[in-house]
Amino acid sequence: MAKENRTELRGKVLRLADLVAYQDGTVASRMIINKPVGSITLFSFDEDEGLSEHTAPYDAVVTILDGECEVWVAGETHQMKEGETIVFPANVPHALSAITRFKMSLTMIRE
Repeated sequence: MAKENRTELRGKVLRLADLVAYQDGTVASRMIINKPVGSITLFSFDEDEGLSEHTAPYDAVVTILDGECEVWVAGETHQMKEGETIVFPANVPHALSAITRFKMSLTMIRE
C-alpha cells in the first residue's frame, strides 16, 4: 500500500477487518502504519493458508479480526478466534495456520 493511501486513513473511524479483502488460495496484506518504531499490517488468509515457523527480532502483537486460526508459539498450540490477541515474543519461534478464512492485525514494536 502506498504511503499516500495510508495517510488517507488518518483521523477516520475504521473497521480493520474491512480494510483487507480475502483472496482465494492466498494470503493478502495491507500495511496501515509504517514508522521506524513499529508498524501495523492487516492480513487475510484463505482457508488452509498460513505462515510457516519463523522468528522476528521484535515483539509482535496479533489480534484476530475475523475467523479462526491455530497459532504455535515456542512449541505451544493455541486456537484463536475473532477478538482474541496474542503476543509473540522477540526471537521466539512462532507460526500460524487458518482453520477457517481469517483476518488479523499484526503490530510490530521495534526496539
